[in-house]
Amino acid sequence: MADRLTINYDKKPCYDIVFASDFSGLPEELQDFQISERRIAIIADSNTASLYGEEVKKLLEGNCKKVILYSFPAGEENKTLDTVKDIYKVLIEEKYDRKDILLALGGGVVGDVTGYTAATYLRGIDFIQLPTTLLAQADSSIGGKTGVDFDGYKNMVGAFYMPKLVYMNVGALKTLDDRQFFSGFAEVMKHGLIKDSIFYEWLIEHMYEIQDRDLETLEEMVMRSCTVKKLVVEKDPKEQGDRQLLNFGHTIGHAIEKAKKFQLHHGECVALGAVAAAFMSWKKNWLSMEEYYEIRDMFVPFSLPISIDDIDPEEILTLTKSDKKMESGQIRFVLLKKVGKAVIDKTVTDEDILNAIREIYFSEEDEKA
Repeated sequence: MADRLTINYDKKPCYDIVFASDFSGLPEELQDFQISERRIAIIADSNTASLYGEEVKKLLEGNCKKVILYSFPAGEENKTLDTVKDIYKVLIEEKYDRKDILLALGGGVVGDVTGYTAATYLRGIDFIQLPTTLLAQADSSIGGKTGVDFDGYKNMVGAFYMPKLVYMNVGALKTLDDRQFFSGFAEVMKHGLIKDSIFYEWLIEHMYEIQDRDLETLEEMVMRSCTVKKLVVEKDPKEQGDRQLLNFGHTIGHAIEKAKKFQLHHGECVALGAVAAAFMSWKKNWLSMEEYYEIRDMFVPFSLPISIDDIDPEEILTLTKSDKKMESGQIRFVLLKKVGKAVIDKTVTDEDILNAIREIYFSEEDEKA
């Protein structure tokens, strides 16, 4: 498979997304960047370093001036400025300069950390995305948003910085554990809900093939999901308008993620946030009751939560209002005017948000009832 999409910036080609079934085509793709005269630093977390680090390093050895592999402990809790600082130190000690390349090998955390490091090291160094998780392939590796968490607040420090290439080994999705794979599906589902009702229906129709991780189905799913994100980020690369639609499910989702101290995966929190946002859309009479329940129940076959216990709805409300999506004291909520058409709503009240949180809150009283 050698399919590709091109992301355009200011109506000019910016970088390609290459879809492959393994890593074997990577050296050829990198030849366009004259890597024989450049050093490459592969940045991975402990999980992806053990799975793919040596394989990718060996593929590049002999093709570039020098290649090193640096890994940091896996987990959202390590998506911090301290990790970026550690990478800076390695790059400085290894004498990497502006002509060299960082390669992000891993999921969303690795991509965000490496991208932010690239954006700020020596005021900018090239980087390439090698996303290995469904969440990263379908969403976070595309669009140039980089950043880290700060004091537990999601993505508070970051930069818009475009990669030079995104190389997707879709075959890597078959090695993910179920929880991580299905966590990424929440972002795939989001793309259908906000921009492509036909893709949403396709996901329903191909539910069993996706669950079985049929490679042909996965390739089509990832490419269609990336196509949605491509259309959004090309129209609004700096998140001044339509790109905010990609935050569907994320406002309440991020609040739950922080309240639960990152014990839940990002996609699991996005699923909960998406259910809450769909509920608000129903209450505004934009979605029918049947559409709301179909959206909610579509997460269930993919082992994604649609309710949660052990949270304080008032705390979640407070955390949503500390989200970076606030504008002049008013939160911008992404809701569904209909399936496949999302809108930014600035009229959502605290009561609306609380009612939505309570809809997904499963308390001990509910269990006794």
